[in-house]
Amino acid sequence: MMSRKRPPISKDRRDPRQGPSRDPQRRDDRPAKGGPRPEGGAPRARPERKAEGKPERIVQPKLPSDVALIWGYHAVREALRSERRKILRIVATDAAAEKLAPEIAKKGLSVEIATIEQIAQRVPKDAVHQGLLIEARHLPDLDIEDLPDNGFILVLDQVTDPHNVGAILRTAAAFGLDAIVTTERHSPALTGVLAKTASGGLEHVPIVTVTNLARALENLGRRGYLRVGLDSEGPRSLEEETLSRPLALVLGAEGKGLRRLSRENCDVLARIDMPGPIKSLNVSNACAVALTIARMKLAQ
Repeated sequence: MMSRKRPPISKDRRDPRQGPSRDPQRRDDRPAKGGPRPEGGAPRARPERKAEGKPERIVQPKLPSDVALIWGYHAVREALRSERRKILRIVATDAAAEKLAPEIAKKGLSVEIATIEQIAQRVPKDAVHQGLLIEARHLPDLDIEDLPDNGFILVLDQVTDPHNVGAILRTAAAFGLDAIVTTERHSPALTGVLAKTASGGLEHVPIVTVTNLARALENLGRRGYLRVGLDSEGPRSLEEETLSRPLALVLGAEGKGLRRLSRENCDVLARIDMPGPIKSLNVSNACAVALTIARMKLAQ
């Protein structure tokens, strides 16, 4: 049987798997990518694009430990109005600076004008700064002996969430409380998110920081304070209790509640009765309800 010989492949005919043929002359005539190639030289570099509309980034140095960062309209306004607060620097947009011009002038401050984006670079992501940011000294520390003899105060047992503590501070300021006692450890910094959530309450409610909460409660007991611990398993409801000044309401952290030594150093453990299907509240909401009940009981 005769075998057929394959015809020779033409120079103009290529294996289709190798892609379309290219004319060498045509390839040489094409301009180099990025522009025409000068004779005997390298391809022309593309011009560098300049970013449009992006603000110049401000590098925020690390703050000293005695300096607080506070942002948000209400928090900054109350800090400016406070005689106890030492303001070191204020950064604001034109519009925000105009709104607080009287407070800024009274403090004798010069404003560093910046854009919304530039201020956002100095605060945590998603912080609602409202075009205002200050660097300020922390408020002076108070001692438990500085509390008034006939005071109405809150004691926080390891409430760590800054949003909760900020909301409690705001509520305490609204109710005109004399102070909040908290611990050095297991409590949030009195700055940033906490100050923003407090909406200025940080400037109006003195904070007493203690190293040992059980000893602080003992001290309050010796001074005649009625120490009422809020406990969901308390034997009586807060509405049933007889309250008197000086009064300390003691709140525990969500989930854990009051620690054993804190419970043992309370005169009364009381619950907040709730008729609905949900029997627990966020600690800041429980605080607001407890203060409402306590204020009504004290007025009787």
